Amino acid sequence: MSVVRYLADNDLRFEILLAVRRFEPAIEFPTVRQFGLAAAPDAEILAFAARERFIVVSHDVGTMRHHAQLRVANGLIMLGLLLVPQEKLTRAVSESLHMIWAASEAEEWIGTVNFLPL
Repeated sequence: MSVVRYLADNDLRFEILLAVRRFEPAIEFPTVRQFGLAAAPDAEILAFAARERFIVVSHDVGTMRHHAQLRVANGLIMLGLLLVPQEKLTRAVSESLHMIWAASEAEEWIGTVNFLPL
């Protein structure tokens, strides 16, 4: 079993990353921008995340969810997708991300699409 690692989609509010890092600095939570994927299409981001063993965190509840479901339907690996509607409070979202990291293993999220906060 392995530790949960997050990848922030380009649209994720930066304050969410900061709040998560304040809760627990050990949580790995890079952004797609750090990997040169800021302008990459959703399908490419999900493929990268699968190769690198990241759970994607995104505000893109429309197309990102669609591409994640296509990956799973086509038998491709998707470590997980956590969707955050824009209006959700930063504190509630960051607490959920911390809880997931602290209380679960990465393998528990394979092929799942979930909404935050929990």
